[in-house]
Amino acid sequence: MSLTSLVFIKQVPDTKNITGEAMKPDGTVNRGALAAIFNPEDLNALEMALDLKERFGGKVVVCTMGPQAAATVLRHSLYMGADEAILLTDRKFAGADTLATSYALSLAAKKLGNVDLVLCGRQAIDGDTAQVGPQVAEKLGIPQLTYVEAVIFAEKTKITARSLIDGGYEIAECPLPALFTVVSSANTPRPAGARRLMQYKKAVTRTELLASHAGATYEDAGALAAEEKRLRSRGLWIHEWSAADVGADEGRIGFAGSPTKVKNVASVVIAGADYKDILPTREGIASLVQELNADHVFV
Repeated sequence: MSLTSLVFIKQVPDTKNITGEAMKPDGTVNRGALAAIFNPEDLNALEMALDLKERFGGKVVVCTMGPQAAATVLRHSLYMGADEAILLTDRKFAGADTLATSYALSLAAKKLGNVDLVLCGRQAIDGDTAQVGPQVAEKLGIPQLTYVEAVIFAEKTKITARSLIDGGYEIAECPLPALFTVVSSANTPRPAGARRLMQYKKAVTRTELLASHAGATYEDAGALAAEEKRLRSRGLWIHEWSAADVGADEGRIGFAGSPTKVKNVASVVIAGADYKDILPTREGIASLVQELNADHVFV
């Protein structure tokens, strides 16, 4: 038996290090002012996929949607042990909310085909919605298990996993193909392998290859084609798919496919420099509630 796992990953701004300079006047995050990192729980999803490959055989494919810079997290995935990488990139994907993102990712999964298990982190730290994974499963028409902590057993047609629930966990079995969202307590992601790092740091997308030959002319086209063939044969080719490549309906991707609108952004600042003792009595609690109501904390 072998499993083909597709792991959706994301490059996100490091929101743990937000400072005043990292915020725009309208209250939104200035992504350019923050370091870009591998979304933490996507690393746990990738580690789970690599562990499954070691236990049951198969291969691990990683895919992300983003600009060319997102190829960095794809290369990191190859350093860790992934077999193949896909960059879903097109200016038409820009401005996508979770609905448009999940649609684009589901198309990538369909184009890849023959996937047994789709894995992704529970949520991305730049949005914290935890919506994309479940929405991808719905669009693919496959069962989903969320908050997965461990895969207990897998067979050719079904898989058994442990998921976190309030106050404990549950063990569930579902048919394959399926989608799991993975939590941070699932595992400790392995570091990049030194040998793989030396090998796959040369992995590039077509855009990166062309950029490295910016002065090339028509006479160099043959050499570029030979270089692409050489990189593909050595597993150093990061596939680059556009909206047209996955057959996307342009009305369902990017801004056009995103019904989410941010009406207002408010910065909440705790301005109080003082504190008040509240007696643990019925009268003390009643007084506190009365004050909070008067301040419109409860609405």
